[in-house]
Amino acid sequence: MNKQINVGVVGCGYWGPNLVRNFRVLADCQLKAMCDISEERLAHLKSLYPEVEGTTDYSHLLNGIGLDAVVIATSVKLHHPMAKASLLAGKHTFIEKPMAASSEECEELVEIAQKKGLVLMVGHTFLYSPAVRKIKEVVEWGDLGEIRYICARRLNLGLYQKDINVAWDLAPHDISIILHIMEELPLSVNCRGSAHVTPGVEDVTSMCLNFRNNRSAMIQSSWLDPRKTREMTIVGSKRMIVYDDVSAIEKIKIYDARVERPPHYDTFGEFHYAYHYGDMYVPYIKQEEPLRSECQHFLDCIREGISPLTDGRRGLELVRILEASSQSLKQGGGQVVLHAGAARNGVKVAAVKCAAGPLHDQQESIVRA
Repeated sequence: MNKQINVGVVGCGYWGPNLVRNFRVLADCQLKAMCDISEERLAHLKSLYPEVEGTTDYSHLLNGIGLDAVVIATSVKLHHPMAKASLLAGKHTFIEKPMAASSEECEELVEIAQKKGLVLMVGHTFLYSPAVRKIKEVVEWGDLGEIRYICARRLNLGLYQKDINVAWDLAPHDISIILHIMEELPLSVNCRGSAHVTPGVEDVTSMCLNFRNNRSAMIQSSWLDPRKTREMTIVGSKRMIVYDDVSAIEKIKIYDARVERPPHYDTFGEFHYAYHYGDMYVPYIKQEEPLRSECQHFLDCIREGISPLTDGRRGLELVRILEASSQSLKQGGGQVVLHAGAARNGVKVAAVKCAAGPLHDQQESIVRA
């Protein structure tokens, strides 16, 4: 049996306990420590997992207990300094989304990981879900035809963040799925939004990603909606998919529906669009927790020395899009062209230099998580 990988998790607030729970049960992982600035949180998790060490000292987590890998689930403003310290200490590093507060910070982390030969992975969890994997298969089979546009809605009442707006909080899920399906980066971004509760922190945003060949993706994000909505519609030239992540069973529905323009006509009277209405079917999807698959993938990449599906480059691409959305917000929704930078599949990504909001105005020590 292969040697277990020693892992520590820093950040035990909203999402960290889910990471603790999953890494703890994986056969090839030894969860050695949990780190948080709150002793109350640590005490609660220690009551659930008494065999796992708890500490408020991040330096001790990095240097005192022989870890192979560090998992970071703290506030966004701490992602870069904590991940940098982890990588410099020689630890494989997993960072929750978004990867960091700016593209410059992401670039530095990618460079350090490459120089040290370490795995750097970002928590774009939905790419590991059976539903998104099935959608990817259907698209690759060509069942949808040419993708025309994607429309995503991620709405909820809360959870409000203090240091990032709703686009930075919720849209990364949808952006990561859209880029995965489209297999290219957007040419430009438009984003409009409003701050209704906290001045300067938008709680409702509408983002548009513009791709080549007149393709687009719209993303609506809100902390102010009465119902929890996690829905994405993918419209192709042959068929369409509706993905409802809130649905317990029928998460994906494929509609044999389309609109066709008549190829030839001589007069306006002969011009008629053809509407095709076929069957709807629900493909079988195996039930498994995406986060469990994501955690296992991180361990597999460490053991096999391979690049993760959601590596640092993917995290960097996404943060550049978020930066462009922030700039567009400041311009009242004006188009921000993405250019000059890293490229995927021949399409260049943004070099927009724009912070995520008030993040860089805050400084915190990383000695205590």
